[in-house]
Amino acid sequence: MTNRQHSADLVIRPQALADAGGGTSTQTTSDKESGMPSVPVTELKHYIGKDAECSDWLTIDQERINLFAEATGDFQFIHVDPVKAAQTPFGATIAHGFLSLSLIPKLMEGIMVLPEGLKMAVNYGMDSVRFVQPVLVNSRVRLKVQLTEVTEKKPGQWLLKAIATLEIEGQEKPAFVAEPLTLCFV
Repeated sequence: MTNRQHSADLVIRPQALADAGGGTSTQTTSDKESGMPSVPVTELKHYIGKDAECSDWLTIDQERINLFAEATGDFQFIHVDPVKAAQTPFGATIAHGFLSLSLIPKLMEGIMVLPEGLKMAVNYGMDSVRFVQPVLVNSRVRLKVQLTEVTEKKPGQWLLKAIATLEIEGQEKPAFVAEPLTLCFV
């Protein structure tokens, strides 16, 4: 997988926005490697404040939780011991908060708009993250993202800020609300 597929933090299908009567009539193109739509960077401002499409649902199973525990060294029983975790108020194992957060790039695949001519996009950090509710094992989650700011840092470098919400199927509250930042080089 390419850096482009794993590092941007913006989700909006330009055609869906145009169909809804917002944004621009600019024709979009798809990035050949990722299949993600792209628009001229100067047109990104039209997507600020517009709701994005949601990603597909993804099941968070015990294998994924265990692999994350292995990768990070975080083997707290609430994540990896189903018998012990069943005795907690959660009633089952829960995904690590940072596992849920790490899914942002994966859940954006196929629905993220990129600036045309993108050479690379890098994770620039987060302005805030709040873990609102745990993700129980075998829950299905999806990501919803809204662009909030587009700032030219210097020629050829654009900083994108968004609000990302990880929804849990059947739950009123999300798993998290975060403000990811992505630096795009065009």
